[in-house]
Amino acid sequence: MDPAPKTGPDEVVTLVVKHLIKQGREADYEAWLRRIVRIAGARPGHLGVDVVRSKQNGLALFTCVLRYRSTDDLETWLESSERQTLIAEAAPLLADGDNTEIGAVNEFWFNPETENAAKPPRWKQAVVTLFVILPLTLLIPIIWGPVLRLHPFLSNYVVATFLVTVTIVVLVVYLLMPAATRLFAPWLEAPVKETL
Repeated sequence: MDPAPKTGPDEVVTLVVKHLIKQGREADYEAWLRRIVRIAGARPGHLGVDVVRSKQNGLALFTCVLRYRSTDDLETWLESSERQTLIAEAAPLLADGDNTEIGAVNEFWFNPETENAAKPPRWKQAVVTLFVILPLTLLIPIIWGPVLRLHPFLSNYVVATFLVTVTIVVLVVYLLMPAATRLFAPWLEAPVKETL
């Protein structure tokens, strides 16, 4: 496991957990995953989790991204006897062990696929993130507009903002950011020429 990054008291950190599941054990793993997500969610500093399902070498790959309020909160969960017991229970289901990585919250999407590749510079990460989020902040309120005007409750500032924000977050996390990082991968991974 990589050493935890130094963060300030208000900087969110992520725990990225990758589990490759043995053939035929997917249902058992799903049941175990629901249990550990519920338990982890009750721990101090836990801010949420996203689960991405994919395939690797014909096996199911589950990538779980857990967000924590601080490195201390994250490490407390990682080192807890509760998590160790749960991981031991899952061991017979895993084809490649319990793989974890700690990073800043905005770095998950920009982890290179190849092991020796360097992460793209932060300014490139910022440009891609801007290209993904800016159109959504302009379009989603317009799309939601007719619905929000149907009832006074929906047109309440807090409710309307919540609905618009949830829509943007879901689109970014599950659809647009993975697609954008694949689309821009050649540019993101291209070496930056340094000038004196």
